[in-house]
Amino acid sequence: MTHDQLVIVLTTAAWSGGVGLGGGVILWLGRRASLRWLMVGVATTAVLAVVAGTVATSRAMFLSSHDLGVISLVAVVAGIVAVLVALAAGSVLARWSRDLRDDARRFGESGSFVSEVSGPVEFTELSEELRRTSERLAESRARELALEQSRRELVSWVSHDLRTPLAGLRAMTEALEDGLADDPARYHAQMRAEVDRMVRMVDDLFELSRIHAGVLRLSPQPVALGDVVSEALAGADSVARARGVRLGGRVDEDVLVSADPAGLSRVVSNLLMNAIRHTPTAGVVEISARAVPDGVELSVTDACGGLSDEDISRVFDVGWQGSSARTPDHAGATGGAGAGLGLAIVKGIVEAHLGRVAVSNHDPGCRFLVTLPG
Repeated sequence: MTHDQLVIVLTTAAWSGGVGLGGGVILWLGRRASLRWLMVGVATTAVLAVVAGTVATSRAMFLSSHDLGVISLVAVVAGIVAVLVALAAGSVLARWSRDLRDDARRFGESGSFVSEVSGPVEFTELSEELRRTSERLAESRARELALEQSRRELVSWVSHDLRTPLAGLRAMTEALEDGLADDPARYHAQMRAEVDRMVRMVDDLFELSRIHAGVLRLSPQPVALGDVVSEALAGADSVARARGVRLGGRVDEDVLVSADPAGLSRVVSNLLMNAIRHTPTAGVVEISARAVPDGVELSVTDACGGLSDEDISRVFDVGWQGSSARTPDHAGATGGAGAGLGLAIVKGIVEAHLGRVAVSNHDPGCRFLVTLPG
C-alpha cells in the first residue's frame, strides 16, 4: 500500500468512524423509539459516514471545488434515497411488529395464538414459537382440568367407599350393644373384615399420595422375577379359588431385574388381584415374564371380556373402577373391590422405576403389559 493510499484509508476511517460513533450514541439514546425511526437513524448515520469520509478524502486530495460539489451532490441524493428506503422498510417492520404485538395480546387474553405474520424470519420464528407455546399451554390446561376432575372424583368416590363400611360398622355395633345380634361371632368377623378393608384403602391412599408427591423411596437391587411371581401367585391363590378362577404362570429361567422388591411385589400383586376380580367363574388368569433386549416384560392376562376404547384410556386413572356406580363387592377375604386405586399405584411404581405399563384387549379379556429396564 502506497503512502497516499494509507493517508486516504486513515482519513476516511477517522472521519467516518467519528460520525458512526456519534450516530451510534444517538441511536442508543433513542433505542426506545419506534422501529421506523431507528431504521431511518441507521440509514442516516451510514450516509453521513460516507459523506464525511468522502469530503475529508476530497480535501486531502485537493480536488477542485467543482468536483467536490459534484461528489457532495451525489452523496446528498443517495442519502435522501437511502433515508426514504429506510423509512419505508421501517414502516413495514413497525406494522409487522404491531401485528405480532396484537396477536400476543390476544394470546394473553384468550390463551390461544393464531397469527399470519409473514415478515422477516425472526418474526415468523417468534410467531411459530408463540403458536407452539399456545399448544403446550392448551395441553397443560387440559391436563390440569383432567387432574382436577380426577381429584374431585377421588374425594367423592373414597368418601362413598368409606361411608358404606362405616355405616355397616355402626349398625353392627348398635345391634351388639342392644343385644339384637343373633350370632355375635359372625358380626365380629364381619366388622374385622370391614376394618381391614378400610385399612387397605387408607394404605393405598397413603401410597398414592407418596407417588404423586414424588417422595416414593425405592431401593433397587437385583430381584429374581420368578420368585416375585411365585409369591404373588401363592398369595392370590385363596382369592382365586374362592371366586372359581384358575391361575397360571410362566416365567423364563434366571430372569433378573433391578427393582425395589417391595414395589415390584406390589405391582405384580395388584395386577393379579385386579385380573381375578374381573374374571368370571371358571375363567383363567395367566401371568408371564421374559427377558427382552431393553429389560424385562411382565404380562397379566384376564378374561374380563375386553374394554372399550374410552375405558382403556381411563383404566389407570385414580379411583376408576370401570363404572361410575360405586357398588363395591363386599366379598371379604375373596378380594372385593377397593377404591379403584390399585392400577393407579401400579402405574406410579412402574414409572418410578423408569418403566412403562399399558393395557390392551386380548381375547378373551385384557392384557396388562409392564416393561422394566434391566
